[in-house]
Amino acid sequence: LTAEQARLAAMFDRYPRLQVVGGAGTGKTWLALEVARRRAREGKRVALLCYSRGLGRYLQRITSEWSARDRPAYVGLFHELAHAWGAPRPEGEPPSDFWEETLPAALRELASATPLEKRFDAIVVDEAQDFGDPWWLSTLACLRDPADGGLFVFLDEEQKVFARDGAAPIDVPPVTLTENLRSTKQIAQLSGALRTDTVTPRGGAGAPVRVVESSFEDAIDRADEVLDALLDEGWEPGRLALLTTGSRHPMQHEVVSHHGYAGYWDEFFAETDVFYGHVLGFKGLERTVVVLAVNGFREGEDEDYARRLLYTGISRARMLLVVVGPRGELERVGGEAVRRRLADAEEWELA
Repeated sequence: LTAEQARLAAMFDRYPRLQVVGGAGTGKTWLALEVARRRAREGKRVALLCYSRGLGRYLQRITSEWSARDRPAYVGLFHELAHAWGAPRPEGEPPSDFWEETLPAALRELASATPLEKRFDAIVVDEAQDFGDPWWLSTLACLRDPADGGLFVFLDEEQKVFARDGAAPIDVPPVTLTENLRSTKQIAQLSGALRTDTVTPRGGAGAPVRVVESSFEDAIDRADEVLDALLDEGWEPGRLALLTTGSRHPMQHEVVSHHGYAGYWDEFFAETDVFYGHVLGFKGLERTVVVLAVNGFREGEDEDYARRLLYTGISRARMLLVVVGPRGELERVGGEAVRRRLADAEEWELA
């Protein structure tokens, strides 16, 4: 833990409920893991929850390496907890209100019927901006003491990219992480230009951000050319991720179809090949090199959504970022701050 993180970690010993807000790369996930570990070591029954499959798999892999005394009682997706406690799985592809309303309501009912010894003393939620209001009611119901049980949440409102609203039921003011520890200075400054507050870059100077001009329609094909060029430069395939903002890359569909979602994410963590993903599913994760194919945005969403999606994708990179897409659109969505940062970027002309 950094000095800033250690100071906040100590606060969790004084407050039964706390909310931590921080930008991408400030170490929220590491701190969430540490808080869950400390509560478990105290003998508390702990749940560590999130919404995204990739992040959930990451949390499971990390905690599986801990000693039994440190390991939370449950680690994984909010919705999977409902199934673990007896909610039936849907047949086929259910409507969206199944995930937003039906399954959370089922979890509340199941929790009320679950013996106290199987409920939780404390619940830790990472990427909590993904949770809707009905989910928070269900989360509280899973506590042995819904009124005063431990609840520790970590979030970044600038990464709120799903069409749902929710506020964690925590009365004390949030505490803030302010230092980007993940990315080089160049990447952190560009991603910070898309935020409405200030995050201080703590990484060292690195390679300039590269920009490859492309239309939305051609962005995936151009991003494939970028991957070939990076491999020719000597980058190992397992260090590279290609993320899209619009439609998913055909390789993502192929890998999920062949391996299933569990195998798809295990391939990512194995770091043996290029990873193909979507920004929406990559929150909370990172890669040494990210190629961001800006191939459009979800129809019907406003420019604020596009800005948050760009911010989330850009901030996944640690050492090198390549943005493929229409530069004029990036500057229009990001505004003057992004235009100034892109002035320092390298215009990459592929052979």
